[in-house]
Amino acid sequence: MAVLKNEVKSFIVQALACFDTPSQVVEAVKNEYGVVVSRQQVETHDPTKSAGKGLAVKWQTLFHDTRKRFREETAEIPIANRAYRLRGLGRMAEKAESMRNLALTAQLYEQAAKEVGDVYVNRRIEPEKPLGSQADQQHAVAEYTLEPDENVPTTPYL
Repeated sequence: MAVLKNEVKSFIVQALACFDTPSQVVEAVKNEYGVVVSRQQVETHDPTKSAGKGLAVKWQTLFHDTRKRFREETAEIPIANRAYRLRGLGRMAEKAESMRNLALTAQLYEQAAKEVGDVYVNRRIEPEKPLGSQADQQHAVAEYTLEPDENVPTTPYL
């Protein structure tokens, strides 16, 4: 196991905090510093893993601060914004339709519908008040149960 300088350790901790895999970090350290480290050595710098439970407080603090900042800055990335993605999908759909590529157009429309329908949003529906009677509970279940609509065709028109 190679002894690492603080600069390299800092790089490893910050890369792991940004959700890079140990394999990606090994490659980045090799390219950036010319130092060869193993995946196992990299994992010892991640306080969320059992291998990193003995990591110094200094590096744990750097890890958690970097991860917090990384998560907050994700909102500033344009593609992380739904409106930005929908505009891009709209431009692509218009271009695909003008090229008479109906299959691609249908896929882009489906992707846009998923974006608008919050398919890619991790939310949980919490009841506002506790459900009392059995009838209230059945009503709540029926409210969130989706039934297939018999009037809507299941295959797209092409």
